[in-house]
Order: sequence, then structure tokens, then C-alpha cells
Amino acid sequence: MITNQDLYPKENFFLLAGPCVIEGEDMALRIAEKIIGITNKLHIPYVFKGSYRKANRSRIDSFTGIGDEKALRILRKVNETFGIPTVTDIHETYEAAMAAEYVDILQIPAFLCRQTDLLVAAAETGKIVNIKKGQFLSPGAMQFAVQKVADAGNPNAMITERGTTFGYTDLVVDYRGIPQMQSFGYPVIMDVTHSLQQPNQTSGVTGGLPSLIETIAKAAIVVGADGLFIETHPEPEIAKSDGANMLPLDLLEDLLTKLVRIREAIQ
Repeated sequence: MITNQDLYPKENFFLLAGPCVIEGEDMALRIAEKIIGITNKLHIPYVFKGSYRKANRSRIDSFTGIGDEKALRILRKVNETFGIPTVTDIHETYEAAMAAEYVDILQIPAFLCRQTDLLVAAAETGKIVNIKKGQFLSPGAMQFAVQKVADAGNPNAMITERGTTFGYTDLVVDYRGIPQMQSFGYPVIMDVTHSLQQPNQTSGVTGGLPSLIETIAKAAIVVGADGLFIETHPEPEIAKSDGANMLPLDLLEDLLTKLVRIREAIQ
């Protein structure tokens, strides 16, 4: 079972990256293999990310997944094939133990970061718990979320910044929050792609500003983020979820190369 220290060697940032949702085995393995080739070359600790189910959708006809067990088995196959840790979201307490059988990190979605029972259930699996900061919360309020995990007996928590609601259909990132949340004693990750979402569009499909991915990522590295979260897909325009704010996979190596150079410069 991995811990924070396994992902957090200090000399470089770590990366959580992959598709928004598991669409199929071949796609997941191809994305993982491509990213591993990049991160090995750049010496970036890597975690494959893929949601086995999307519960937070604007419309009832939106794609939610290929089936829980099928998607979780694919996440396990990524781990077994490439020897890398994996992360997925959970939404209800009963999912914690189920998902923990397949992945190394349980992620708490931003809208659910105050749900005590969910945090405790995730903590009790012994897995690392990555808590996304609610779009409606201050960075300081996240100390109570990670404390719930610690109080349940699990020292391995992480916090992910993903922007703060600004008006009705936009998000902004307050970079002061990264060092503030690091002061709680846990790694802090910048969710680059979700912070560029434009939710609640009149079409019922979330929009995004992917042209600013590099800007958000560079700023996060400059202020000292411990990790980055980036959703990526070979063809975002046909992705089944969140394609509007994902990074095209063929642009990932150039971006990460620039970010490593920035990290080296500021050190």
C-alpha cells in the first residue's frame, strides 16, 4: 500500500493524469503507456487517473461510465501492466471499500469534500485520500476536511485545488491557497484542467478554457505546488466527459518539459 511519501520525493512535482472517465481498456492502456514514457524521461512520479463512474453530471442523459466493475478492473489492469499507482473518485460511503480493492488512491470530489461519512469511509480503507477543495470553500476551510481523515486514523491525505466559483459560469484560482493549505502538513495538488471549467452552460454541457492550461500549470509550479492533476485524452473533441477542458495527449510532453525546467529554475 502506497503512502504520501512514495509520491512525494520533493525534488520534483508528481503528476495525476489520465482521461476524465474510463471509456474502455484499450484507451486507458494507450494513455497510460504514453504518459509513462514521458514521466519516466522527465523523472516525474506518476499516478494514472480515471473515474470509473461520473456521478456529477448536468443532464441525466450525460455519459456516466461503462459499468463500475468493468471500469475498476481496467484501473487494476493499468496498475498490473505498468506497475504504477491509480486514482479514482468515489461518491458514496459504500464505494470506498469497493474501489479500494482496485486502486491506490481514493479521490473525494469537490462537491463532496464536507461529507464526513464519505471522508471517514475513505480513510478507513487505509488508502491515500485525495480531497478536492470545494469550489465554494476557502483554502483555510480544508484543514477540517483533512483533519477528519487524520482523526479516522489515516495520515495519508492530499488536498487538490480546483478553482473557486466566480459568478455563475466561471472559476478562478487563488494561488495564495496553495501555501496556505500546505501549512496543514499535507501535499497540495493543482487541478489544472478542472480549474478551467465553465460549468452550468445553457446547453447542459460544461465548457472550458483549455488554451490556458499552460498558464495555470506554470503558475502552480512557480508557487510551489507539490503535484499537478491534468486530464488528458488523445482526442478531447470526442471524449465522453469533460472534453471541453482536457489537454490533447500529444501536447503533454512539451508542457511537462517546460514545467520541469521551471521547477529546476526556482529550486
